[in-house]
Amino acid sequence: MADIKPYERAPHYYETDKMGIVHHSNYIRWFEESRIHFLEKAGYPYEKMEENGVMIPVLSASCEYKNATRFGEPVYIVPKIEEFNGFKFTITYRVVSKATGELKATGETRHFFTDMELKPVRTKKSYPEIFNTFNDYIGVDFLEGVTYDKV
Repeated sequence: MADIKPYERAPHYYETDKMGIVHHSNYIRWFEESRIHFLEKAGYPYEKMEENGVMIPVLSASCEYKNATRFGEPVYIVPKIEEFNGFKFTITYRVVSKATGELKATGETRHFFTDMELKPVRTKKSYPEIFNTFNDYIGVDFLEGVTYDKV
């Protein structure tokens, strides 16, 4: 298993509202960015998956907002594979202040594997490398051992 660090990001000005607070719609985008980061660091990036004829559409996405994230405030977006059966999977997310560790938001996305024609595929038999990549990281928390910056 690769040593994967949490995905780090600071909000851009265009992602905020008039109060300088990150607009709620951006968290779902951040979840996707953290998934892409995770797969890249795990050794099986989206590009490789698509080259091999596999896609992972989103079945559902949700987000619960806990504390405001402000313009320029660095955060970690931490994905965690909660469920995986070789066909479907669920990832949960935590958005956490890099400076204080304060929880900003939580969320979840559900996905399934398809071929390029959107026909469902089972990875264990047809794509063992994909299966192993996801299976190896079930329940792994990438924030363990991370110390927060001093404010």
